[in-house]
Amino acid sequence: MKMYVISDNNDTFTGLKLAGVDGVVVHTEEEVIAAVERVLTDPSVGIILITEKLRTLADSYISGKMSKLREPLFLAIPDRHGASSQSGMSEFIRTSIGLKL
Repeated sequence: MKMYVISDNNDTFTGLKLAGVDGVVVHTEEEVIAAVERVLTDPSVGIILITEKLRTLADSYISGKMSKLREPLFLAIPDRHGASSQSGMSEFIRTSIGLKL
């Protein structure tokens, strides 16, 4: 199972690329949607990492995909500026199973 990163920040993308994670840098909602659609055609990708800013930008689209697909797992990650008030994994757990961490 591979990971794939969709980032709006070159530093975040480069850091994950150095760790062996393939991905793309995008800046608009349309680019996010196109990137997700491309990566969904690769069955070896099990986790899509997406920066919090882009997750928020394309929220309705990504939420729709998350509700329809079992795989891959979408995980919002902080960029180099730090995390938002709610971490992506904590929010995912809270909305998925109702457990507050």
